[in-house]
Amino acid sequence: MPPSSIREVARRAGVSVGTVSNVLNRPDLVAEATRDRVRAAIEELGFVRNESARRLRQGGRRADGDPPGARPRPFGVVVEDLTNPYATDVARGAEQALNAAGHDALWLTNDHSADKERRCLELLEQQHAAGVLITPVGLGPFGIVRLRAAGMAVVLLDHTGPGVCSVRVDHVAGGAVAAAHLLGLGRERLAFVTGAAHPQPCQERLDGAAHALAQAGREPAVTLAQASLTPTEGAAAARRLLALDQVPTGVFCANDLLAVGLVNELVRQGVRVPEDVAVIGYDDIELAATAAVPLTTVRQPRHELGRAAAELALTEAAEEPRHEHRQIVLTPELVVRESA
Repeated sequence: MPPSSIREVARRAGVSVGTVSNVLNRPDLVAEATRDRVRAAIEELGFVRNESARRLRQGGRRADGDPPGARPRPFGVVVEDLTNPYATDVARGAEQALNAAGHDALWLTNDHSADKERRCLELLEQQHAAGVLITPVGLGPFGIVRLRAAGMAVVLLDHTGPGVCSVRVDHVAGGAVAAAHLLGLGRERLAFVTGAAHPQPCQERLDGAAHALAQAGREPAVTLAQASLTPTEGAAAARRLLALDQVPTGVFCANDLLAVGLVNELVRQGVRVPEDVAVIGYDDIELAATAAVPLTTVRQPRHELGRAAAELALTEAAEEPRHEHRQIVLTPELVVRESA
């Protein structure tokens, strides 16, 4: 709507221009009686038509059906880092399921930033997306309510929250199986390498490993937090480990990228993997099997996670408001190769 139109609507409804803007973009912030006056003025003046008008008449919720011949509304897939093969595999799994149902997928990345995440979600609202599958950084319960008010289904990827659909992996079990494998190899001194941001799934992996060590009566693992979950930071972690008074004989990394960088640096420094130091990663990205020392890792069902999330989003979009939220938990598995 042009600025002049907004001003005319504001005059007709007896409200400020800012209130009109809120009704268009953040209707949950405006009292119902005021929303009704603004919507009546918009429709009377004829400035908003078709999909936008229907969305305003319904208080921002999705329309009961698209007009004949309309292109199906897209779904957004918001992940933390599209340079990480794990995230692209999840997004690809979601896209395949959405495409099979006749919908396009809009890939976006929040880059671990709540501000960028907010911009991504605003863009999806502007595109009239039918829903969003998201690995959240700053999105909370209020944000989820706001997205639903804008007509979007919401599914959390690898996170959980009250009153929302989610698909996640049992990372506590994944961390436990990794630590148990290292202990089974006779490794007495263990280390856990993660990222400084320490997102929820990484913490759960550490919790699972710590629980396995405690059950076995072993000392807690040394924990190193790197700046990011990348091969470069994995190499830096290797140098930090080698500088310790007692070098760990087993290392569990929060993802495969860290593990590959760590293994490469250990080998460059003359350390034998796995004879001197056994290393386990997490994710089982394609690089894990093709590394110079093929990586033992905990496999996440990445494509399945994306597909399951897309199916939940499609169901919510079709069933709203009768939809019942579901939380799906997938099981990881250990893949043994040469590094441990």
